[in-house]
Amino acid sequence: MDELKKYEDKMNKTLDVLKEDFGTIRAGRANPHVLDKIKVDYYGSPTPIQQVGNVSVPEARMIVIQPWDKSMLKAVEKAILTSELGINPTNDGSVIRLVFPELTEDRRKELSKEVKKKGDQAKVAIRNIRRDANEAFKKMEKGGEMSEDDLELATNKMQKLTDKMIEKVDQAVEVKTKEIMTV
Repeated sequence: MDELKKYEDKMNKTLDVLKEDFGTIRAGRANPHVLDKIKVDYYGSPTPIQQVGNVSVPEARMIVIQPWDKSMLKAVEKAILTSELGINPTNDGSVIRLVFPELTEDRRKELSKEVKKKGDQAKVAIRNIRRDANEAFKKMEKGGEMSEDDLELATNKMQKLTDKMIEKVDQAVEVKTKEIMTV
């Protein structure tokens, strides 16, 4: 059924967005994805940091950013300072270093709550997609495009799909929480 595929794709996109969000939450180790949402003013246009220089992780808790254009050092530094990253960059004139401190127990718990909250938001989004799908199926049945049996079948398949996706969200939350809580 083509209709189901459309809603399954929407649910998969929700899951992808959740995993992307999880990539930006730092878990003690340096992960270049924490920079994904930070944009730098590159000749008048907001540009992702990864597109203005090399981003590398030479050590477990350090990210090094080496802009291709040295004049971009100040702009990159400013973008990091004004972001929600909460790390002070060190600029030595040729590269910018971000040193990630060990996470405190309180900070780990805070991050775990944030992960759970993002997981809950993803579940709500998935349930909203299910609701939209079921409403669309009911309209199709009223319009004569679908029999009552087909409506029940489609609704049941939608529920199974929803359950499967919510289980995937729970697994993603569990994996990320475990990653954060591991010292």
